[in-house]
Amino acid sequence: MTTDLAQPESPAAKRIEELGRIIMAYSEVTERLQQSHDQLTRTVQHLRGELSEKSRLLERKNRLAALGEMAAGMAHEIRNPLGGIQLYASLLKKDVEDWPASHELVTKISAGVKRLESIVSQVLQFSRDIRITAAPCDLAELVWQSIELAEQGRPCTALKCEVTGDRPLPVTIDGMLIGQSLLNLMINAIDAMDGSGTLRVDYMAPPTDSDAKQFHLTVRDTGPGIPADTIDRIFNPFFTTKDSGTGLGLSIVHRIVEAHDGTIIASNEPGSGAKFEIRI
Repeated sequence: MTTDLAQPESPAAKRIEELGRIIMAYSEVTERLQQSHDQLTRTVQHLRGELSEKSRLLERKNRLAALGEMAAGMAHEIRNPLGGIQLYASLLKKDVEDWPASHELVTKISAGVKRLESIVSQVLQFSRDIRITAAPCDLAELVWQSIELAEQGRPCTALKCEVTGDRPLPVTIDGMLIGQSLLNLMINAIDAMDGSGTLRVDYMAPPTDSDAKQFHLTVRDTGPGIPADTIDRIFNPFFTTKDSGTGLGLSIVHRIVEAHDGTIIASNEPGSGAKFEIRI
């Protein structure tokens, strides 16, 4: 009868086994270090991107603050003589009531002065610090109110309006300022379509992966869109493509959204006009 006896493991085999375990442990540590390094690299890149964006926004705010201070000084200097011109024009208008030609000229002067006063008021509004008074309100109600105001006095017989969103959608914002912003965007959209086309407003609570906290809102039109060479300057103060515009409307909208810690993005829908998206 024969018996198989296990041969004792040699010292060399033990050393090889220990070395294998050491190599495996080292590989695991190296892999974890590589994963940590990759994660840190992504975090640093993200932080660099945020720092660059914050620096750009700070530079823009400082530039706008200096511009606003200068504009406010000029507006105050212009407003005082405008008041005098309007007063004298109103007195003269009474004196020439029996002279139709002269009366018409004075009426045009008064209308021009009122137009200048409106521009001065916008400049002063732009130059002021925007401080919000947030309170609970219904975003859906604000949207419909803005649409009604935007359509008043405009040739909208061929205009369609489409609205998508929950009713109600409770939010906590400065309703007056956000309403002013929506009205401005809608008036611009209607003017761009020249009274014929489709104004579309979509709003909803932000998805879970969004940087917004309360809502997304989009205003679209079917006009000619924003020229490619001006889209980067669309929110700059005093920049306008309209013959009678002051270039302050969209700049004020931008400041109102920023005051709510939100963002507004302008873009063109492929073959469908301009799109403005607000995230707050």
